[in-house]
Amino acid sequence: MKVVILAGGLGTRLSEETKLVPKPMVEIGGKPILWHIMKIYSYYGFNDFVILTGYKSHIIKDYFVHYYQQYSDITVDMSNNSVQIHRIQTEPWKVTMLYTGQNTMTGGRIKKAQEYIGNEPFLLTYGDGVADVNIKELIENHKKSNKLCTMTAVQLSGRFGALVIKDNNMITSFMEKPKGEESWINGGFFVCEPEVLNYIKDNDDTVVFERDPLENLAKDNQLNAFKHFGFWKPMDTLREKEELTDMWQKGTAPWTVWREK
Repeated sequence: MKVVILAGGLGTRLSEETKLVPKPMVEIGGKPILWHIMKIYSYYGFNDFVILTGYKSHIIKDYFVHYYQQYSDITVDMSNNSVQIHRIQTEPWKVTMLYTGQNTMTGGRIKKAQEYIGNEPFLLTYGDGVADVNIKELIENHKKSNKLCTMTAVQLSGRFGALVIKDNNMITSFMEKPKGEESWINGGFFVCEPEVLNYIKDNDDTVVFERDPLENLAKDNQLNAFKHFGFWKPMDTLREKEELTDMWQKGTAPWTVWREK
């Protein structure tokens, strides 16, 4: 089963970083967030990736073309123009990178990958968020649902704490704003049957996958939710990037399931 990753957006809310690199290449602990996402899928045995690029696509392509050089020890002998590679560090990945246009919306990008996906189920996610989603459980949930598409649903923790105030207006404690049943949102990490691609118009770069395609799947009772109660975090702002980096550096990053081995 192929893993399709949307990696072509501009990332304007993270402009401090994305002026130089595309958002999926913004680093957490010295590795692009795209690498972290791929490691999650790889841990569960999914190593065939289709990356949908756009903005600064050449940076993503260069990264994978020269991947083994970046993470291996090398000796460059300039006297005879030779390069010796020591202790190669690599991954069991097959990576197909498609340039899907600078301004193409998510639905248009996915549609352009149809010939590479083929007539088979596929996994789909965004290139800017990490989670400790159990991919095998997600797929089993999808199969049992008998729906065309399964979306991982997550809950955001409140950005603002709740105050406990006594009758005399004294604040006695703070507590995190609780997650409520009404706060489920799209967390990515989809499982799609090939028929999902039929819900996306041909040759239309303006199609937003999260609008008509998903809305029509829902109207047709073909959109299943996999509720994820664990960790999920996007990297939309510099603050979120710093929070993820801090978790990684402290060894407390919940999404690094591959480190459990």
